[in-house]
Amino acid sequence: MKSIDSVTLEVADATAAARFYSTAFGLDPSHVRLRASEAPTTGFRGFTLSLVVSQPGNVDALVGAALDAGATALKAASKSLWGYGGVVQAPDGAIWKIATSGKKDTGPVTRDFDELVLLLGVEDVKASKRFYVGQGLTVGKSFGGKYVEFVTGPGPVKLALYKRRALAKDAGVPVEGTGSHRLVLSGAGSPFGDPDGFVWEATAPLTATA
Repeated sequence: MKSIDSVTLEVADATAAARFYSTAFGLDPSHVRLRASEAPTTGFRGFTLSLVVSQPGNVDALVGAALDAGATALKAASKSLWGYGGVVQAPDGAIWKIATSGKKDTGPVTRDFDELVLLLGVEDVKASKRFYVGQGLTVGKSFGGKYVEFVTGPGPVKLALYKRRALAKDAGVPVEGTGSHRLVLSGAGSPFGDPDGFVWEATAPLTATA
């Protein structure tokens, strides 16, 4: 396995979720797939998805579009040492961070984004790093037991690992959560589960959600 082909969000209403993600973010349905599920889950699901953009104006445009489409604000967009960003929760419960390292706008404001990043909140970053290297992924960046980013080749989704508690704090939610992650990852190779219960499947052809 060298890359993530797609992520699948398990949602209560796939049609409504598809409408939200198309309206708010203009996401390619082959990259973020949707699957109807009533699997029980409470609190923090242990992951966030990030849209990395080129400038602050794009952050505001995407956050505004998400809120207009029915998302809930978790962290208002604001400046920080690393750049500018905000966090919203989609109606299906998934947490999205929209961020840029840019300090000021350098062109027309759009809702385009440069990268889609999946951050998995894990209990033991070093152990999960070893596990994913064993599955075939290559480490791109690593900061001890705090953060790991993988080189995910031509895949549309980048994968990174972060301490679960730190990820919840960054998202602006309590760390407690139980039940299903309601997230499935797809890539080449045989299905497997990781040490924190995240499920991987072999990539399947895209099917309609409505």
